Amino acid sequence: MSSGAPAAVAELPAPPAGFLIGHATDEAGRTGCTVVIAPPGSRGGVDIRGGGPGTRETDVIGPLAGTDQVTAVLLTGGSAFGLAAADGVVRWCEEQGRGYPTPAGVVPIVPAAVVYDLAEGDPRARPGARDGYAACEAAAPGVPRRGRVGAGTGTAVGKLLGRERSVPSGVGYAAAMTGRGEVVAALAVANAFGDVVGDDGSVLAGPRGDAGEMLRTEELLAGMTGPPDWTGLAERNTTLVCVMTDATLDKPGCARIAMMASAGVARAVNPVYSDVDGDVVFCLASGSGRADRFAAVAIGTLAASVTAAAIRDAVRPT
Repeated sequence: MSSGAPAAVAELPAPPAGFLIGHATDEAGRTGCTVVIAPPGSRGGVDIRGGGPGTRETDVIGPLAGTDQVTAVLLTGGSAFGLAAADGVVRWCEEQGRGYPTPAGVVPIVPAAVVYDLAEGDPRARPGARDGYAACEAAAPGVPRRGRVGAGTGTAVGKLLGRERSVPSGVGYAAAMTGRGEVVAALAVANAFGDVVGDDGSVLAGPRGDAGEMLRTEELLAGMTGPPDWTGLAERNTTLVCVMTDATLDKPGCARIAMMASAGVARAVNPVYSDVDGDVVFCLASGSGRADRFAAVAIGTLAASVTAAAIRDAVRPT
């Protein structure tokens, strides 16, 4: 796989200071992985929805688990096979002295989630430990590369009529700042069953008709007069998001922000959270000091907005 160094984009705010994002891309196999490396001491939370998620170490960052730190988050292609790429992220983090401190040394905490892209290219091309390590080596500050790179290399949306009539997607990014100067950024990998829709409800990417025209999944489903033929349906779909902020949030607060950010997935994807989707939203917070419960409401509201924008960015024409 090749590594993709982030490219600066002047019109987009950068992620919060200390966050590093890197990709490893397999152009031939049409797959890859993307890593978000958090500043030391960052807290994390996760919100998992839909009928078919593929994850690793998400329980350890749940609000009731004892560990209060997250070292990095991995978003990867390759379905369940791609979870092996997290081993490379763990190895890189250990070599850099990043991880949860224990008497025997640091233990990197690296939650991961997958998209199903095996039908896009070579089904035997799956990210592994070497690719997770390469993504870490490529990780850098600033606005990341977007489009068909990393975990977004083999993704598509709008699959009701089969993958051959879907629209290619990829990695998207968006960020904004609160009035108090806190940065809230979102990195998204769009691989949804449903359509990606704009603020006005227009279909940005969905199933294509016989002439290549854009159709609306909601209308297609509503117009079915009998049991549909599901044989062409792509059953394995996912939207993955990682929210990053320099606001001060405790671990339960991160879980709440991840839940609020999931509202942004619902704004940008329709239908969403179905039995054939496995949507996952992570939240990483690096701020120090005392957590402000009410300020977290503003952070969560903004997180939903940038999440929706990042998903829409993932289907923008390249």
